[in-house]
Amino acid sequence: MSKPKKSLFNSPLLSSKVKSAKPKLFPEGVLGYFAGPTLALIANSFLASYFNKYLTDIYGITSWAALFNTLLPIVSVVFVVLGNILVGRLMDRNKSRAGKARPLILLSLPASLLALLTLFIFTPFADQNSAQSVQITALILIAVGYNLWFAIAYPLYFTPHSALVNLSTRSSKDRSLLATLSNACNLAAMGLCTMVIPFFLGMLFNYDMNPGAGAIPIYNEGGVLQYYTDAEGRILYNIASSLTAWRVFAIVLIAITAIGVIIEYYFTRERVTEESFVLASKEENAEPKKTVSTKEQWRICRKDKFWIIIVIFFFLYQFGGMIKNVSQLYYCTAWFPDAQGNYTTVSGGNFSGILAIVGAVPTALGMLIAWPLSNKIGKGKAILFGAIISAIGGAIGFLVPVVPADSRFVITVVSFVIKALGSTPAMYLSIALLGDILDHQEALHGKRTDGLSMTVYGAIMAGMTGIVTGILNGVLAGSGYTPEAPQVTQTAMLWVFVGGETICYIAIALLFFFMKVERFSDLDHKAIEDRQRQEATAAGQEYVPTAIRLQREEEEADAKAQEETLKQLEARCQKKGLDFEKEKAAFLADVAEKDKKAAEADEAKKAKKQAAEDAKKAKEEAKLAAMSAEEKAAYEAKLAKKAEKAERDAEKLRADFEAEVAKASRN
Repeated sequence: MSKPKKSLFNSPLLSSKVKSAKPKLFPEGVLGYFAGPTLALIANSFLASYFNKYLTDIYGITSWAALFNTLLPIVSVVFVVLGNILVGRLMDRNKSRAGKARPLILLSLPASLLALLTLFIFTPFADQNSAQSVQITALILIAVGYNLWFAIAYPLYFTPHSALVNLSTRSSKDRSLLATLSNACNLAAMGLCTMVIPFFLGMLFNYDMNPGAGAIPIYNEGGVLQYYTDAEGRILYNIASSLTAWRVFAIVLIAITAIGVIIEYYFTRERVTEESFVLASKEENAEPKKTVSTKEQWRICRKDKFWIIIVIFFFLYQFGGMIKNVSQLYYCTAWFPDAQGNYTTVSGGNFSGILAIVGAVPTALGMLIAWPLSNKIGKGKAILFGAIISAIGGAIGFLVPVVPADSRFVITVVSFVIKALGSTPAMYLSIALLGDILDHQEALHGKRTDGLSMTVYGAIMAGMTGIVTGILNGVLAGSGYTPEAPQVTQTAMLWVFVGGETICYIAIALLFFFMKVERFSDLDHKAIEDRQRQEATAAGQEYVPTAIRLQREEEEADAKAQEETLKQLEARCQKKGLDFEKEKAAFLADVAEKDKKAAEADEAKKAKKQAAEDAKKAKEEAKLAAMSAEEKAAYEAKLAKKAEKAERDAEKLRADFEAEVAKASRN
């Protein structure tokens, strides 16, 4: 067998710092799936929330390039989709031991740097008074920078980032935990932008309070000067100060993104990808089996009803969430004036920030509920019930126009909170559910479709920003929006901000009545393990179940870590003149004590579980003993009937699974 091409990502320097056989909350969960991604995603959340406002208010682009501003995000979706297809193919073809996804996350850094520099540093300022050559140059660089980010940099990061949950483990429970953390980072990144940045909008959108002759002062009802406008009623901004603030933000975003990407790279691990290397050969540098082509992946996916349902779900979920996010500031500016009755970006930003802070509370609490809820009723049912709750919350939001003005924000908050609570299962569990679908495909076809699936997912997630921004810009233009009179868009923003997401959740609720892939999980995992055992036997290899192999690797990693620690201890003792044997004995005694406590804790956990089972059994026996002969016979008949039903359900499930396997083999 030929050896793989040499790769920098096969070097120890770039190896994962995670050595545990199973995903653990720390460091893998906290650092690799929450802290790192949160920092890495802040830049995209910032661009999605405020870049359009930057163009409409600072550049005044709606007055001299409105068509460009509407078409840019929509046309760019084509490049976004192509970018995600390319990233998907790179994932499929990547054969480094670092994984198929993690190397691409690291490679997204230079593209992110170039995109942010282009958008905020290299692009010259232009407005309606600028020379045509300056306007054209600015528009070209805005288009280039926009596509550098959304079609190249962001897909290079987000698509492989999203694939990590499914590639980290086959355990459904562990996936639910990692998916909860992974999706919580999306909330955290967006939350930091929508909760914190609004209170700094005065810096980013700095009014020019010392304009030249001809400027018109605008006062509030109390006679306090608010800002100046030109003769045509356009707000005058301090362009130099505003641009400086945006450039500083861009540099900070570059640093934050780099730190986040590096943390995520080092504290994640692709255990499922590693299986292909282990099963391919015992040779140290052997390659995994041949890549599944995109055509073959599409053949599998297009006939999989569960895959089609989850893709439609991702589209609806992302559309509803993004249309809400990009319109939130415009909605708050249009509906909620300041104390003097003025509708301004600063006032709208304050209301938007408060709304985001209040709305984050139920979403954060939902993170604690989603994982145990999914273990109890399943991920699909949790998403279904949550969608119904979100639809109810959205319906409440439509009461805003009919209640007194001083109650409108309260109604908006109530609606927002209920929608946020209902959205938590979809937010935290959908990626883990996709993992179940990919496992089901592998069980049926012997092939994984991670590359195509994450390409489609990434294209939806990244491309949706452009789609909804284009829709928003079209609505703003059609409803007569200007920064000076945002209240004219009240009805339009109500339907965009409240209606868009509500309609999507109604559709999601209907869709998830048919999502039942989780019932096959145990059979899927058994089929995958049986196939791997057959492949190992055919290759003349000893088959070691994945759980045992990973446990052995963890034990070996712990032994190597201890050996390295002893070497460092010996060097320190030689340097400081200490007795190495004495220090070594103390160290080993400490390790033994920790191992003893861990073993005792494990035994205590097992004993507690056994005690609970014994208590349940004793309670059942006591219940039977207290029954009369007739009651006992009726109770035993009920149990027998229940057992028979369970057996029939199990047989039907096996029959359904075998029918799907047969169908897959025919196709």
